[in-house]
Amino acid sequence: MTKRQRSIYRFKVTLLEIEPEILRLIEVPESYTFWDLHVAIQDAMGWLDYHLHAFETDLSEQHRFPYIGIPESEMDEEYVAGWQVPITDHFKEPGDRARYDYDFGDGWEHMVELVAIDTRQTGVKYPRCIDGSRACPVEDCGGTEGYYELLEILANPKHEEYRTTVHWLKNHAKNYYPYRPEEFNPAAVKFSSPYRRWKKMME
Repeated sequence: MTKRQRSIYRFKVTLLEIEPEILRLIEVPESYTFWDLHVAIQDAMGWLDYHLHAFETDLSEQHRFPYIGIPESEMDEEYVAGWQVPITDHFKEPGDRARYDYDFGDGWEHMVELVAIDTRQTGVKYPRCIDGSRACPVEDCGGTEGYYELLEILANPKHEEYRTTVHWLKNHAKNYYPYRPEEFNPAAVKFSSPYRRWKKMME
């Protein structure tokens, strides 16, 4: 087993502009690319990967391209393919951060921080989610504003939009009802294959 295979990277992923905080603590192999990390974040958060994403590794006020995500073509100068960029190109020591944007319409922004580089444990399958708090927002709920509006409606069964909202939740791409915003179980997170996700996307 090589050194890169022996090490794991522990990341704290925090959804920005939401209170109380929604976060995940995940561990991934050091050999991961940014595409692999994207898939792990999607699975740990509970997103459905229906929309575009981008990592922004330059968090200075004078951001320089490119973003890391899915380029439109080989000539795309704004995006570099995530599957071509190892996470070790940017995350070199604890404290290193990047922003992860998902669904440019709803505008979900996450802060991804490397909190530790550790030794891989024998018999443990990676990636894994070891901690977290609160449920992921419902996909396509309208961003932060729509999320808070959804919580307000669900908290009041007498709300004029309660029935239509429940119907929408039940008939979504996945059944979100009953939606319990305060609940999260890291042991319930199931991680999918980054390669299979990439192959499906390319097809």
